Amino acid sequence: MTKLKKIFVLDTNVILHDFNSIYNFEENDVIIPITVLEELDKFKKGNDQINYHAREFSRELDRISGDSLFTDGVKLGKGLGKLFIETGKEFSPQMKSSFHENIPDHRILAIAEYIFNQNKRKKVVLISKDINLRMKAKSLGVPAEDYKNDQVQDLDDILSLGISTLENFDDDKISLLYKSNNGIPESKFNIGKSILGHEYFILKGNSSSALAHYNPIEKTITRVEKPSSYGIYPRNAEQTFSMHALLDTTISLVALTGRAGTGKTLLALASALQQIDMYDQIFLARPIVALANKDLGYLPGDAKDKIGPYMQPLFDNLSVIKHKFNIHSKEFLRIDELLKEEKLQITPLAYIRGRSLSSTFFIVDEAQNLTPHEIKTIITRAGEGTKMIFTGDIEQIDSPYLDKKSNGLAYLSDRMKGQDIFAHVNLIKGERSHLAELASNLL
Repeated sequence: MTKLKKIFVLDTNVILHDFNSIYNFEENDVIIPITVLEELDKFKKGNDQINYHAREFSRELDRISGDSLFTDGVKLGKGLGKLFIETGKEFSPQMKSSFHENIPDHRILAIAEYIFNQNKRKKVVLISKDINLRMKAKSLGVPAEDYKNDQVQDLDDILSLGISTLENFDDDKISLLYKSNNGIPESKFNIGKSILGHEYFILKGNSSSALAHYNPIEKTITRVEKPSSYGIYPRNAEQTFSMHALLDTTISLVALTGRAGTGKTLLALASALQQIDMYDQIFLARPIVALANKDLGYLPGDAKDKIGPYMQPLFDNLSVIKHKFNIHSKEFLRIDELLKEEKLQITPLAYIRGRSLSSTFFIVDEAQNLTPHEIKTIITRAGEGTKMIFTGDIEQIDSPYLDKKSNGLAYLSDRMKGQDIFAHVNLIKGERSHLAELASNLL
């Protein structure tokens, strides 16, 4: 029996999220409403990732286009369906009674409704990352879904991968860890569970306990001692494991997830300063998600004034580290020297474009506001000797078209799990203050 092909109608935000999305619907047909092309024109100019995606999609459409795009469709490739562009349609009486404004979202919705009514024997689905538009479509009887190609399927599994707590563990084995200097082969130690890549363990025996790490390269279990970095000491097991991963030279990619106040950015910055002699430069960057989704040009002042409020949390972390030392100490003066020489730079992520990322300790803060494609773009630019750290809270996403399962930080942790050069630690316990922890738990 021949499988009935589906028809997917794409919203503009899907293209801006992933300009290659038209190739991710298998043998099914894809329809781009003409309104989407109209909206993409508005995004072509600019230096942000969505501007790049708009330009790349336009180039790809030009490469494969022909007159048949508006009639018979263009074949997308072997095993794939066809791509069509659908021209504008009149609002149906049902749409007119519910949605009075003639705005792009409603014009896309009118096209989706028209396609749905013209193809009763096929499943027609509007694909949009806009929750409200999906709700509007469903109110008209048109099926609507989020773009799921780069979504993490089991988020709980991803967040629990980095650390395992093993109760009632053999005290004799814990004793061996304390006596060993070079670690114990996992085949002899037998941790008692399957291990995937770099993993950290809290081992609790009847009369002893230990923090341990599995090294997938050497295939050994070693005890993790509490390290320190540039005056910052870890306060709990999660922070200890995080700092271990940040200081481990065999790990070149680290993801630190956790809510605000767990110390992610502070630990990363302190570890970078601790290892400054190993790198040519330290970059601490974060994406800017503008207020009300407006461009920064709406804000008063010059470029420095516009980005200042967004970068202040990063400077706050640097200030915490500086105040661990006397203002006349070499450590305190060293930080000022690094800033002056621009070996330590705190900057918006967009300003990193074109910069060399060789021999760099590169920290990307608030990475949950990046798309999977943006994460890939950043990592693929890493040169020799570069270590990349991505920190963020997947429960606090400011981008309107990302969620817990589709953001770049969750995607990174999912796709990189098990790799020998990658470590992920999810921090749970807040250490900012008792008040902050109480508010996080109760409010």
